[in-house]
Amino acid sequence: MAIIEEKNIVKVNYIGNSGKISNKGILSFLETIACKHSDLAGYGYNDIPKTHLSWVLLHWKVEILQRVCYGEMVTVKTWARSANKFFTLRDFEMYDEQGTLLCRASSKWSLINTETSGIARVTDEILEKYHKEEKSVFCEEDIAKLGEPKLPAIPAFSFFVLRRDIDFNHHMHNTYYLDYAYEALPEEIYEKDEMNHFEIMYKTGAKLGDMVDCYYTTQDDAHFVVMKNHENGRLSAMIKLY
Repeated sequence: MAIIEEKNIVKVNYIGNSGKISNKGILSFLETIACKHSDLAGYGYNDIPKTHLSWVLLHWKVEILQRVCYGEMVTVKTWARSANKFFTLRDFEMYDEQGTLLCRASSKWSLINTETSGIARVTDEILEKYHKEEKSVFCEEDIAKLGEPKLPAIPAFSFFVLRRDIDFNHHMHNTYYLDYAYEALPEEIYEKDEMNHFEIMYKTGAKLGDMVDCYYTTQDDAHFVVMKNHENGRLSAMIKLY
């Protein structure tokens, strides 16, 4: 169970305007197999009433090498990697039917206690259930935090977090940050093909009713969308596309 995999068909809701799999579609496949691994390890959604533990995302780092079209079959693989008492890393690969590597990604996760909403320790007992691997898709041991761009950020738009945005952890679902980031992009950037490299760093989860301000800027040929809570100015998330 160290490396698990599953096959998926690229459905219509996972493609973009080009008819090829979208960045959000890729994230959905990765998220699904990560949840499957936790189900097998005994720390999935259905185990929460017993464990009182739930995984939350801290960071995505994704590189798309090639995109498949609607109706094609892909194989997604994932495995747990290094960890400490506060977070764990998980890597992914996606292949087409011919065995060509389509995408590789890394992610960082933390555990929360669902009774206290506080950070829970990732114990050796928990890690043993995941049978971690040493294999890493990127050269870096960890995923570096994204720093706020040095260039002035331009206010793009603001939005209220709605019921449809909320997941079972009572925060805005992780893939929706990408949706809102696209809304903040200038039209000429949005209309181009989706960028094949992106990172999403989650800082303070947006909750129902929060007003979130989105800012846009560029730095070193990368596009940044910075999301902050309107009321207190705290960073909610940062998205880097390049």
